[in-house]
Amino acid sequence: MRLHYHLVAQIVAALREIFVEGRYADRVIEKTFKERPKWGARDRRLFAESVYDVVRWWRWYWHLAGFSDKALADAATITDRQLWAVWAAYWMAQGNESPGFDETKGLKLDAVRERQEGKVSPALRASLPDWLDELGAAELGDDWKDTRKALNDQAPVFLRVNLARATAEQVIEMLAAEEIAAVPVKGMEGTIKLRERKQVFSSKAFKEGLIEVQDAGSQKIAPLLQAEPGMRVADTCAGGGGKTLHLAALMQNKGRLLALDVHQWKLDELRKRARRAKVDCVETRLIEGSKTLKRLAGAFDRVLLDVPCSGLGVLRRNPDAKWKLSREEIERLTKLQSDILESHSRLVKPGGKLVYATCSILPQENERQVERFLQAHP
Repeated sequence: MRLHYHLVAQIVAALREIFVEGRYADRVIEKTFKERPKWGARDRRLFAESVYDVVRWWRWYWHLAGFSDKALADAATITDRQLWAVWAAYWMAQGNESPGFDETKGLKLDAVRERQEGKVSPALRASLPDWLDELGAAELGDDWKDTRKALNDQAPVFLRVNLARATAEQVIEMLAAEEIAAVPVKGMEGTIKLRERKQVFSSKAFKEGLIEVQDAGSQKIAPLLQAEPGMRVADTCAGGGGKTLHLAALMQNKGRLLALDVHQWKLDELRKRARRAKVDCVETRLIEGSKTLKRLAGAFDRVLLDVPCSGLGVLRRNPDAKWKLSREEIERLTKLQSDILESHSRLVKPGGKLVYATCSILPQENERQVERFLQAHP
């Protein structure tokens, strides 16, 4: 494959924004695409895949480039020379020859291959921080080995069909007309999976509000509430509203669906998505303090608590999260989850149903939170 210097330079610039300036990979990629509208599909794909691959395997490629963990500890000291070397290590680790740019001449193919075959710790081989590898082993025991491996796989793209307005078969046919191949997911009505990664946001199905990009695991949450048309339902940590809109579809757009969050910008985004999906049973409300929740106590048949969490269950989709997390942050989130579960559960009326959810794989954020709550509220 022929490499264009300017494209690689842009990949290195993106890595600088992510690792030195602390920005999120998906936003850096989105910003780059907007700044370069003339890029073709090949360049866009190569750029995005390269950035995500290096982010996912950042610690491993840093090692293959010949740098020590100690040099990785302070992000502010990372130089452009090191970033070029890390990208070159990634490139050569895929079986390619040295790229031959002036910025990468210091890295030799033989040295990369020698380090690839060397003996290293499981955490380094899996490109995880040591503390996270230790925590995963402590929390998941024997299951951690397979889980650790799976977290580095590339996430497939799942779509949720707005069943209030279309069937999965109709959407699959619409996407096929635009050369986007998708298949239904067995056992999950309205869930489809792309055969290969493609941009769907310009598709007719997306623009008409017939689909949303939503992980399959996430799509399993809303049905657990058993929400029915006409019910009063609250999504109390609604965020951008993926599960809110799923609930609206399950309720056939009938009833009262209140989306609450502490961030107004997320609720604004939810309203845009609701308009596109032609959903009008959703009301948004900013949580401004305990008074907001007190006014709503005992008012809802169903309440969803999709609480803030470590996001360790979606590292395949957001690989940079593992480099931004810390033990202290997980401890803070665990305390916050407990507080939210205590305060927001009061919105459920007698005989109602509460669903607690996270996108974490850690028992301390999941089963143990529920166990503590049930002990306090038998």
